[in-house]
Amino acid sequence: MPELDLSLPSVDLTRAVCDIPSVSDDETTLADAIFAAVSALPHLDVVRDGDTIVARTQLGRAQRVVIAGHIDTVPINDNLPTRPVVEDGAQYLWGRGTVDMKAGVAVQLKLAAELVAPRVDITWMWYDHEEVAAELNGLTRLAANRPDLFAGDFAILGEPSNGQVEGGCNGNLRAIVRTRGVRAHSARAWIGDNAIHRAAPILARLADHTPEEVEVEGLVYREGLNAVRVSGGVAGNVIPDLCEVEVNYRFAPSRSIDEAVAVVERFFDGYEVEVVDLAGGARPGLDAPLAREFVAAVGAEPRPKYGWTDVARFSALGVPAVNYGPGDPSLAHHDEERVPVAQIDAVERGLRAWLSAP
Repeated sequence: MPELDLSLPSVDLTRAVCDIPSVSDDETTLADAIFAAVSALPHLDVVRDGDTIVARTQLGRAQRVVIAGHIDTVPINDNLPTRPVVEDGAQYLWGRGTVDMKAGVAVQLKLAAELVAPRVDITWMWYDHEEVAAELNGLTRLAANRPDLFAGDFAILGEPSNGQVEGGCNGNLRAIVRTRGVRAHSARAWIGDNAIHRAAPILARLADHTPEEVEVEGLVYREGLNAVRVSGGVAGNVIPDLCEVEVNYRFAPSRSIDEAVAVVERFFDGYEVEVVDLAGGARPGLDAPLAREFVAAVGAEPRPKYGWTDVARFSALGVPAVNYGPGDPSLAHHDEERVPVAQIDAVERGLRAWLSAP
């Protein structure tokens, strides 16, 4: 089993974590390494639930902060092992997971090992299956099995945020919009009814759509409604009787999940619509006292989080949560995924200073 040396600098630890492949559904090797590393730390109580690892200080502090990061990545595409690169004089670490979000995971592991007596009690979480459907998420399972582990006054997700604080997150909905027709031999197409052709107005409607910008508690969230997959047809000589357009809706955190479903159903009025994945957003949560202290301590200017993250899970449990991690979100899942070394160091310094302050 690979071993993780938590005494390494965060940049080197990032390389070590990234170079243990952990595509969703294949996180066990990395989870084993994390479990072994943190179980050796006497100041932490460690719990394992599947491939999710939780490590807690129990110092009797007046407040508790939850700091979490997912250990899975999207599929590898010739972008492992990691390697250092230099662009315009700046140092980067290149490779799958460096941005989303193993640099954040490495910083959390480093601090979990070294912050023996922090100013608040800390619950560290490293969890599986974030990059896939919401029902598979390790935090979903953990919340069902051990809801007590989510207790906290404030939560931080180490998702990539360019080393800035991103409050809340958009919600995420996926739906299948269907058109139906009649099969026929393609040599006699007039006998049938082409379901793929019937989908053309759906795509035109989406192409013409202008996403809304919605202000929530001082932060402006940009929504998105896009086709992400089209499928249909059974053979090269058969007129298709079914076409499915998969649509992804990113909706502002001011909308409830019921309101988001209603938006999609209205937009595709007249078509068959099936919602297949749905996760609510999270309001910024920056008015919580600990959140204000944290933002001031790291010297950040809060921004909105456009993508969905697990801050939504904590928000739903009444725990205000923000995103704070190294890496440019626009490079998440990119084949040229790379994180600035300076951001890894800066996030470590920011968290260490805040958590260590008297």
